[in-house]
Amino acid sequence: MQTNGFLILDFGSQVTQLIARRLREMGYYSEIKHYAHPIEDIKKSTYAGIILSGGPHSVYENGAPYRSVKELIDLAPVMGICYGMQLICHDLGGKVEPAKHREYGYKTVKWNKSPFKDNSLEQPVWMSHGDVVVNVPGGYTVTAETDDHPAAMEKGNVFAVQFHPEVVHTQRGDEILHYFIEKTNAQKNWKVDDFLKSIQDRVRAEVGPNQNILCALSGGVDSSVLAVLLTRVFGKERVYCVFVNNGLLRKNEFETVIKSYESLGLNLHPVDASEEFLLGLKGLSDPEKKRKAVGRIFIEVFDKAVKRILEQDKVAIHFLAQGTLYPDVIESVSTTGSSVTIKSHHNVGGLPEKLNFKLLEPFRMLFKDEVRRLGLALNLTEELIGRHPFPGPGLSIRVIGEVTKEKLAVLKEADAIYIDYLREKKLYPKIWQAFCVLTPVQTVGVMGDGRTYDNVLAIRAVTATDGMTADWFEFETKDLKEISSRITNKVKGVSRVVYDITSKPPSTIEWE
Repeated sequence: MQTNGFLILDFGSQVTQLIARRLREMGYYSEIKHYAHPIEDIKKSTYAGIILSGGPHSVYENGAPYRSVKELIDLAPVMGICYGMQLICHDLGGKVEPAKHREYGYKTVKWNKSPFKDNSLEQPVWMSHGDVVVNVPGGYTVTAETDDHPAAMEKGNVFAVQFHPEVVHTQRGDEILHYFIEKTNAQKNWKVDDFLKSIQDRVRAEVGPNQNILCALSGGVDSSVLAVLLTRVFGKERVYCVFVNNGLLRKNEFETVIKSYESLGLNLHPVDASEEFLLGLKGLSDPEKKRKAVGRIFIEVFDKAVKRILEQDKVAIHFLAQGTLYPDVIESVSTTGSSVTIKSHHNVGGLPEKLNFKLLEPFRMLFKDEVRRLGLALNLTEELIGRHPFPGPGLSIRVIGEVTKEKLAVLKEADAIYIDYLREKKLYPKIWQAFCVLTPVQTVGVMGDGRTYDNVLAIRAVTATDGMTADWFEFETKDLKEISSRITNKVKGVSRVVYDITSKPPSTIEWE
């Protein structure tokens, strides 16, 4: 471990990794450990500071994640965030209880003692909690408040906040983290070049000199950057890239992406399995069942692809590489035993033993923007790096209800019109993710002199940095009007367009 870095103890928050990511951006090494990481191991390390993350539990309930705050304070300066603040309060003699009104989303806190160099006393922040601190421990000062309760407290080298400074929607969040950093002896020792080198060193250590890799390509940023990185580390002859047409891609995407991959010099093996996926989704309406079906067929298709490669090239495959990111992992599985599963992802959770190779996921603890930075460091084009995220299950989770060829045709056409408009008006780079959702709702419409009874199409556009939190994009009225007009005039089967103005949280970015 590098010295003078930060230890982040994870109590199960969905955004714990953002704390490490913010610190890395600011130039400070950090590492995340389970909240019960042995105190003996912590004592052996030279951490500049310790941060207690948020979490979904209540500190006063039986079985809630707990560790002694007193023993940590003796080792290094400590910062608590959300659950971390409540734990400090609860462990040191303060009082935490259920809030009368849960707080999710934006809230303004008022500082009694400003943490900012310009002495500002008000700050818009991002809240996500159902409990509140009622009384702070003895000797602690309430340094910030909302209308209802303490929002920050401090004593010596201990600093705690009820909100989440690590999420991008908290204004001046980095300055809050820096306020804590100043209480430590932390040294800036983390650079982007180190980041890329550490990933390259890790895959070299994991993959043996005579072992080959099957790289699962989706057409998106993550798998594309991964394929290029692995190809440059191990050579084209050892990295077999399989790109599957599951029939759930965007309009003409399969053909377009193939050309892009060929220009990158990848060892490409395209597979058209669109009919297999459509058949596997037949009769399924539940989103989790659709995701599971896509995952199952995905594995089956790769199994066949491996056999073809083995027969044609007379080689052995030892690893399956996937561009899985941390937001996929934290929504799908509990990385600490304390976080809550939100939804399953088709590329998360391991592989059937019959495939007989190991899983290689170098980006598993990274975020989308970090992968984009890696792509730029590898000299990939802005066009490829800047593509909006696209879900592994593809359009199957953007058709609400059962997926059919007819519904997919409607959705693909509408989505193409929407995205083309965003590119035409140069709005595409300003948006983190934009897409259409075909709802199962039908409404009465009038086209020409006739009555229609067609689908409601929802459009979504969000701004984000890492995908862990997101806010809806504020279109100008004229843009929404034109998008709606183009879709309803050109896409048969859509009679009404609505715009989703829900942030994450409380919603997820995708509808399913």
